[in-house]
Amino acid sequence: MTRLLVLGGARSGKSRYAQARAEALDGDLVYIATAQPLDDEMEDRIARHRADRGARWSTLDVPLDLTAAIRAQAAPGRVLLVDCLTLWTSNLMFAERDLDAETEALASAVAEARGPLILVANEVGLGIVPDNALARRFRDAAGRINQSVAAAANEVQFLAAGLPLRLK
Repeated sequence: MTRLLVLGGARSGKSRYAQARAEALDGDLVYIATAQPLDDEMEDRIARHRADRGARWSTLDVPLDLTAAIRAQAAPGRVLLVDCLTLWTSNLMFAERDLDAETEALASAVAEARGPLILVANEVGLGIVPDNALARRFRDAAGRINQSVAAAANEVQFLAAGLPLRLK
């Protein structure tokens, strides 16, 4: 069963790659969006992404309760695409959720998913060390979440310049 984590930097092609992989599978397609339209630019971005997906997709907006959504939606004959774990991480931080507990629960849900599951995340730890405590905390949390999900996934792809590199 597909349990795929797609990592990459901003504009690396990871979402496009993940969508193509999902569309190549049989079954209903469910896009689990973690983005929140907090400004005009994000509203436009969300609208473009929805239009790019087309009519075959249904969309669930899940800014916080991702584990519950995966557990409720994962099923044979249904392909879930979660985009993205990095925005989910920032949502959790702003909501002051317990990051360790949320990470553990997510990794468990990924490992136990009863249908194909594809998750997208930014690899934010490749650049310079952030100059403030909040940014460092975010980078570290995102890295821990990526590691936990990668351990639970049976495939991990890293995208750079639109090109996939199989890590696992």
